[in-house]
Amino acid sequence: MSAGLLLFRADGGRTDVLLAHPGGPFWSKRDEGVWTVPKGIVEAGEDPAATAAREFHEETGFRVPETGWISLGTVVQRSGKTVHAWAVSGDADALQLSSNTFSMEWPPRSGVIAEFPEIDRVEWFTIDEARRKLNPAQVEFLDRLIANI
Repeated sequence: MSAGLLLFRADGGRTDVLLAHPGGPFWSKRDEGVWTVPKGIVEAGEDPAATAAREFHEETGFRVPETGWISLGTVVQRSGKTVHAWAVSGDADALQLSSNTFSMEWPPRSGVIAEFPEIDRVEWFTIDEARRKLNPAQVEFLDRLIANI
């Protein structure tokens, strides 16, 4: 299971959410349907909410409020991965992204190990824009967010 955090800001009837675009060469030219709630794997014995906060910070460099979280429940992605998410009101400058990295052989079978950011960019989207950008299974989190704010 993975756990993640959806940062949102609501102002004058408009709600925006901060979404993350996966880093690495496989995702570099893909856009609609691949953005995600910043998330990561829940380790054995770890509290999912703690995972969500840790992963959000590791993948974006941003800290989030410790209170005011809204549980958005779980969804199951097409890959079979279960994702539990929370939402919290806050703000962040998307241009200040600072993501952790991962290593992989690139290009394939080249013997060259390259390092890539886990998240290559974050952006604020309106709910309607986010519906197009998000992994399709995670769109349910938007509906649950709107129902709870």
